[in-house]
Amino acid sequence: MTNIIVAFPKQDIARNIKKILMQNGYHVNAVCTTGAQALQSAGELGGGIIVCGYRFVDMMYTELHEYLPAQFEMLLVASPANCGIRDVENLVCLSTPLKVTELLQTMEMMDYTITRRKKKARQSPKQRTEEETALIQEAKALLMERNNLSEEEAHRYMQKRSMDNGTGMVETAQMILSLLT
Repeated sequence: MTNIIVAFPKQDIARNIKKILMQNGYHVNAVCTTGAQALQSAGELGGGIIVCGYRFVDMMYTELHEYLPAQFEMLLVASPANCGIRDVENLVCLSTPLKVTELLQTMEMMDYTITRRKKKARQSPKQRTEEETALIQEAKALLMERNNLSEEEAHRYMQKRSMDNGTGMVETAQMILSLLT
């Protein structure tokens, strides 16, 4: 479930948007009236969507956007004059007067984008440290020397053993080194 922060300088507007979102199945984690409160809530949550207005007593939306954690998307609700085309990453703008259907469709789209980004990050391969890479290279060199294999054949052998045993390449390299040395 995506974390949602609603931040507007006027408490009644924030409560109304929270009510709309909650009636439609969204969980609102925090309601804030200042940019500082929104940033504090965002820091505690780590990622999600912040639905906010254009201007707060302590900052403009641009400052809030700049200081938000990278995992946050911003939905700016502002007048058409303040909602001009902005080429800013992780910022979506809805102009007032706000239609409930537009708000919900935009929230759905942003939620989908965040979910897809998280899924993609989980699926991307982890970067190996220099020590892990050196360990794999050492195991390959040992296989090449002992079994008279090319580097590609040694790599394929390690991949196959890794898949067959349900272990990672680094763990397979460690097993090969412990068995052959």
